[in-house]
Amino acid sequence: MPVADLKSHLAAATRLFRVPADNPDLTRAQFDAFSKQIPLLYFILISNTIAVAYTYVNVAPDWLTMIVPSALAVLAGLRTFWWLRQRRCVRSDADILRNLRATNWLTLPIGAGFTAWSFALYPYGDPFAKSQVAFYMAVTVIGCIFTLMHLRSAALIVTLIVDVPYVLFFFATGEPTLKAIAVNNLLVSGAMVTVLFIYYRDFADLVASRKSLLAQQAATQALSDENFRLANLDTLTELPNRRRFFAELSSAFADAERRNVRVAVGIIDLDGFKPINDNYGHSVGDRVLIEAGRRIREVCEGFGPQRVEFARLGGDEFGLIVCGDPDDADLMRLGERIGGQVKLPYQLDTAHTGLSCSIGFASFPDSAATSEALYECADYSLYHAKRNLRGRTVIFSSELEAEIRSRGVIENLLRTADFSTEMDLVFQPIVDAMSEYTAGFEVLARWHSTRLGMVSPADFIPAAERIGLIRPLTQALLVRALATARTWPDHIRLSFNLSAHDVCAAEGILPLISIIEKSGMPPRRIDFEITETAVTFDFVRAQQSIATLKAMGCGVSLDDFGTGYSSLSHVHRLPLDKIKIDRSFVSDINDNPVSHKIIKSLTGLCDDMEIACVVEGVETRAQLDSLRRLGCDFIQGYYFAKPMPADAIGDYLAKESQRLEGTGAKVVA
Repeated sequence: MPVADLKSHLAAATRLFRVPADNPDLTRAQFDAFSKQIPLLYFILISNTIAVAYTYVNVAPDWLTMIVPSALAVLAGLRTFWWLRQRRCVRSDADILRNLRATNWLTLPIGAGFTAWSFALYPYGDPFAKSQVAFYMAVTVIGCIFTLMHLRSAALIVTLIVDVPYVLFFFATGEPTLKAIAVNNLLVSGAMVTVLFIYYRDFADLVASRKSLLAQQAATQALSDENFRLANLDTLTELPNRRRFFAELSSAFADAERRNVRVAVGIIDLDGFKPINDNYGHSVGDRVLIEAGRRIREVCEGFGPQRVEFARLGGDEFGLIVCGDPDDADLMRLGERIGGQVKLPYQLDTAHTGLSCSIGFASFPDSAATSEALYECADYSLYHAKRNLRGRTVIFSSELEAEIRSRGVIENLLRTADFSTEMDLVFQPIVDAMSEYTAGFEVLARWHSTRLGMVSPADFIPAAERIGLIRPLTQALLVRALATARTWPDHIRLSFNLSAHDVCAAEGILPLISIIEKSGMPPRRIDFEITETAVTFDFVRAQQSIATLKAMGCGVSLDDFGTGYSSLSHVHRLPLDKIKIDRSFVSDINDNPVSHKIIKSLTGLCDDMEIACVVEGVETRAQLDSLRRLGCDFIQGYYFAKPMPADAIGDYLAKESQRLEGTGAKVVA
């Protein structure tokens, strides 16, 4: 055999008797399993040794039957105690390897000691006692192999230390029975060693597969944790999202209910965010949202002693959960701090943007008895803030609760209302800015409830939309408005408002078309006013409805322009005839340069798009003169007339004609 092959075989054989150090997981698994079985090994040695010593106590010297077995038993007992203590210790990989190697080395003297003691005792016994020695050594070595299975090197050392001398010793006796026992023990030990190798291989594979399984489980858990994090995270701002917010709200509410303490919900809406998106683009808008979220989070994290959970609910809306028994003063202080931070300027590249925020709060147990109702109360507080106290903080109160109940009353009465008798129509002139002749009338609805008296359109129109009655109401009012408009001069147009539900319904505007055709009113004399909200509600359907109305010959106006959410791209894509500029820009046109510039820009936009410009809310001659200079086409407001009933229109037109006939102005159709 070549020297290289011999060295290779010797190295392989040497490795069998060493504890491997290159696989810490296998070494630790060996130690864990081995430490549980080693006490059993020493129990076998101690019990079998005592039995043999007892057999020889009257025939062998005391040092062989008393002293030596006692010493071996004490040594085995100490090792048992040491191993039992290891179960409760947390050890490093290096400690485990060192202990296993020490066990390997101790196996040699311990095995040799018990073997030498057995051979020394053997000559003193009769045939039965000698047979017991042979049996003792054979059974003990098999038991040791079983208990040392997880430490293959130690099992092999015991097998060699005991079996080789065992076979040689009993063959040397010349006794056929003992020789047969020796051969039998050798064969059984060989089989046991074979089983040992197979078991050790399977054990190593099991450890490896377990390691792989644990790695897969760890990877799966990490993926699950990441998916959970992403599912509960807003990807833009990296804040908790709506899902996480409501989960936290349920938990915080249950805790507050159990401890009988207060918990509050807040909803934040950024005022003026839509113009930022429209004027500077979504990229800038996203950066503003990120910065606003960062500022609010810093306020929440530094607001003590209450704990504040903060999340982005969607769009430019954020949510707060205030734990720690906050009172109204705490909530107002938190709202003021958040509002102060949000109002600070935002400098993004060349754009300097500014915005504010409205906040609505509601607290348990004052406002609601469930987490869902608590959120709804906070949402209504926000609605009230945006409508009446924009940029401020509003806490849900008994007054707001009464307002909600009033809404419920309006909705219930609206369901049973007779539109033909309870709804009145009034008409406000739309006047040509240059000639000051009336070009048309906008029809407005008034509800005279038999129980509530006069109800404002600002209350019953949203209520009709909420309960799904807006379309029947629109149709009933349109029939009456067209019947009235047929009595006017041919050059006077009718302007009629449509809601988002009218222009975005699944069945389209077919019912309105049918009403127009049956009325006998020429479509060319009808203008339909559609709000920006209606356009953005469902732009595709709105675009289709507007195109259908235009195909009939009707005019289409975009109402309240500048206060809604449409973008210039929407305006350019719609076949509009007029844009109505909201009254909020007119009230201070002569005092506020910003309002003046806004109207100038909008009139320029209308001129570029070749559509008419209608301005609402004109109340003074100075305002009219300024709007004329800016190029506005039509004027609407109290300066000319307040909304009037249908039977007052004839007198109004007659007086207008008398007032203007001396000026030489001509009627503009």
